[in-house]
Amino acid sequence: MKKIIKRVIICLVPILTSFAIAGIGVANASPGMESLDYFFNEINAFEARFRQKVLDESMVEIDDGQGRVWIQRPGLFRWNYEPPDAQEIVGDGENVWIYDIELEQITVRNQDQTLGKSPAILLAGTGDLEENYKVEDIGTHGRYDWVNLIPKNEDSGFKEIRIGFEDKRLRLMELLDNLDQTTRIVFVDLKENLLIPPTTFDFIPPQGMDIIDHRNL
Repeated sequence: MKKIIKRVIICLVPILTSFAIAGIGVANASPGMESLDYFFNEINAFEARFRQKVLDESMVEIDDGQGRVWIQRPGLFRWNYEPPDAQEIVGDGENVWIYDIELEQITVRNQDQTLGKSPAILLAGTGDLEENYKVEDIGTHGRYDWVNLIPKNEDSGFKEIRIGFEDKRLRLMELLDNLDQTTRIVFVDLKENLLIPPTTFDFIPPQGMDIIDHRNL
């Protein structure tokens, strides 16, 4: 089950870390598009608790997890998963560290190579969102204002990324992958534009860990 969590978060990281949105006429924009514009242009730091579920093509749950996330734009992030599948996934601006606590194993990759043009760029990258995604307003459903992002790169691993806002605050993300599996992430206890200690994004490998280094491959 851990492999599902790792793959999704590595692809997610750029999605929450720093994109600008060009060409949205705020006066005529929908609530969802206004919220998207606000989130990616006005929120520089973000902390929340999250709950994550992975659903198969029949919408049957096949994995779950929860923990806390910190984002500092541009390019810094930490996802801490709680037991029983405890993990730490840290982007320090140069490297992405994936620490599987149960297996006592650490994988490290170059951050630019890991993120590339994937959905992770949404939470942690820089640039123009509309350069990499077709952005669609899909209306207000219940409490949430929704937008849909369709990757222009067919190799991104995802078909759609739906983002739900409540009062301009990020609440939900749903990622539909190429296997028709849906990853649903709910954010609670949100804190925006807070001062996050720089050490939050440091990662020092514990002694005795098996380190798999992909940075020179």
